[in-house]
Amino acid sequence: MRKRLRRLGVLSAATALAFTLSPTALAEPRTDVMFVGNNWDGTVDLVDARTFEKYQRIDVVEDFDERVSEMRIDQRIAMRIVRASAGEGHDQLVDEIMVSPDGRTMYVSRPSLGDVAAYDIASGEQLWHRRVHGYRSDHMALSPDGGRLLVSATTADVVDVVDTATGEVVADVPTGDFPHENRFSADGSTIYNASIGNVIAPDAALLDGLKGNRELTIIDAETLEVEKVIDFGVGIRPFVVLPDNRTMYAQLSFHNGFVEYDLEEERRTRTVHLPLSDEAKKLKRRDYPLDSAHHGLAVNNDHTKICDAGTISDYAAILSAPALTVDAIVPTGDKPYWAATSPDGRYCFLSNSDSDDISVVSYDDPREIARIPVGDHPQRVRGYTVPTEVLR
Repeated sequence: MRKRLRRLGVLSAATALAFTLSPTALAEPRTDVMFVGNNWDGTVDLVDARTFEKYQRIDVVEDFDERVSEMRIDQRIAMRIVRASAGEGHDQLVDEIMVSPDGRTMYVSRPSLGDVAAYDIASGEQLWHRRVHGYRSDHMALSPDGGRLLVSATTADVVDVVDTATGEVVADVPTGDFPHENRFSADGSTIYNASIGNVIAPDAALLDGLKGNRELTIIDAETLEVEKVIDFGVGIRPFVVLPDNRTMYAQLSFHNGFVEYDLEEERRTRTVHLPLSDEAKKLKRRDYPLDSAHHGLAVNNDHTKICDAGTISDYAAILSAPALTVDAIVPTGDKPYWAATSPDGRYCFLSNSDSDDISVVSYDDPREIARIPVGDHPQRVRGYTVPTEVLR
């Protein structure tokens, strides 16, 4: 095996934190909510996934000055580099959002602070924070039992495994260069990590090696051992793995569309090309935001519809699966940079990072049915069902 786990003390299944909801808890009133991370604001907006009513806004950087005061000089330099590059002149304060199975705790990765923090949703109180390896935190995934939080430590080329009860980093798993999205398989047995390579390095054929290893790392969720590494040779952007643990839809750096990939045979089976807007046709590849042409991919609950965020062309493409035929190209706000399905499976929510709003697109009747204003530079949106009593 080319890559092996570097252990810091892995939680076994027997000792992992288990969440068991009582019958009373299961019977409590619950509400479908979209959590929207406003990256430059350092806030998270809670939006009703059915009525589009806005609930509370949670400030996740009240401790900003304190965290900066604790930084070493190299960490402060790294923070400035993040601000000048990926942050487009702004600190990156909310990248990813995860919510515990009981719907009461929210976890947020804060790239410029290089950490992850937990918050009580009802009060907005910070419960703990923890720096990751290297200098920058990125995408996350939460284990089905809620006990382990995976955090991509971008500059360290590892996924940190965090015990959600304590905030301690209990293990790290090696990945390709610049680990990006993490996903658990539908049955919880497998972890998938995709790396995007060094998006700051120049886009030139002769200098492609500077981008580093752009790989899909497949990990046993029980042991955290790396089972397989697939070299894609190109950055893997948002992706979805179907319940068969074989079929993957993935967006790739610079590609306007996505690919279907067979994980067993390790090959592309189909490539979907989607249109460019007139404005996007004028862009050079170097003008693509961090190498991404399309950045945001979601499927509905029965996997019959796909929502693809056409980032540089300002649209959502709704497709039927498994045919992969285009149902509609739906205009959105400016620079949609993520796509997420509502808990009931009816809508695709897209975060329009440049127009500071969310587009709500219907899967069955492909059109934008709502545009919801949010905070500065919404980066990520995720849907969860939470106790109604935590909402304000």
